[in-house]
Amino acid sequence: MVLWQLNLRHLRAAAEICARGSVSRAAAAVSLTQPAVTQGIARLEQLLAQPLFERTPEGMDPLPAARTLAERIEGALAHIASPRVTMAQLRALIAFADAGSYAGASAVSGLSQPSLHRAINDLSVALKRTLLERRGKGVALTDAGRRTTRAFRLARAELEAGLAELEGLKGRETGRIIVGAMPLSRARLLPAAAAAFYAKHPEVALSIVEGSYLELVEPLRDGEIDLMIGALRDTVSGPDLAQVQLFRDRPVIIGRKGHPLVRKIADSRDGQILPYLADYPWIVAGPGTPLRAQWEIMFRSGGIEPPVVPIECGSVITIREILTKSDFLTLLSPDQVSVELEAGWLEQLHAAPASLVRNIGVTTRANWRPTLLQQAFVNELHAQAS
Repeated sequence: MVLWQLNLRHLRAAAEICARGSVSRAAAAVSLTQPAVTQGIARLEQLLAQPLFERTPEGMDPLPAARTLAERIEGALAHIASPRVTMAQLRALIAFADAGSYAGASAVSGLSQPSLHRAINDLSVALKRTLLERRGKGVALTDAGRRTTRAFRLARAELEAGLAELEGLKGRETGRIIVGAMPLSRARLLPAAAAAFYAKHPEVALSIVEGSYLELVEPLRDGEIDLMIGALRDTVSGPDLAQVQLFRDRPVIIGRKGHPLVRKIADSRDGQILPYLADYPWIVAGPGTPLRAQWEIMFRSGGIEPPVVPIECGSVITIREILTKSDFLTLLSPDQVSVELEAGWLEQLHAAPASLVRNIGVTTRANWRPTLLQQAFVNELHAQAS
């Protein structure tokens, strides 16, 4: 991987030349000699297979590639927050965090365990903080180690974005977009957007990671996924996240075909359905999810205490199977079980109150700067949602 072959000091030198307009001033900023900076830039251009600067009698003038990369370098260095960190140390800590042990880190990275030990120990000394601690027979990250790992992962994400942008300047569409998919997005929106995006950008890899909000939000913060799609939260869980709405979804009450609730509703003289709804067992997502909160509001707004939920579940596949084999009820978007509704296995028993809506959209890091291709995918999501 080209990323791990890069030298952080050489990257910083390239960014400094762009910012300061002088090799000599850049050399002083990164504590290297001018010849060392010149050689470092040449090595960087060789690894990237792309010229970054135009050599002139006055020095080196940045080309568009250098200016593009410089923004990503500056973003990465801001996360790293120390000129003492090397790429080897950054790689070693991330590998250890991913694997949870030196042996596992060696297996996934291809680096020897002594090299990993040395790199992380040197990093701890350079940053003047304890990154690992012994727990029982093993070694684990400290709180400082976890914070540092998150910063390093975000730095890696910035550099990977920069490398993808350089390939774009060459006319080659490469890279990987990693999408966190919450349950509702998997029904129609994400599949439609993914298919349309692939038709336009077949060279770009799209990875979809499924999970709940709680399972995906920390990888999003770590830079391990680029964006998250699904139900938005009424309050964003931290200033480091941003939300953009795509559309509003109206859930409905769903049960098996021939559910006895249908006759009870038909026989009702006053049109009140909430008392009947409370008579049946429910399978809904657990507390803390937007849908569970709206389910509770549905009952309380009618003056009825929400019934006990025998089964808490956010998996549509599991919910579908339980509904078809019992008198359980659930609250879902029709899109999530469209196949089952069309096949006649499940039935839309009644509309939910008009006030019950879910805002569906994209959650990203607040300071996320998407590449052109990442932005193209977000634009495709908006197009499909409309």
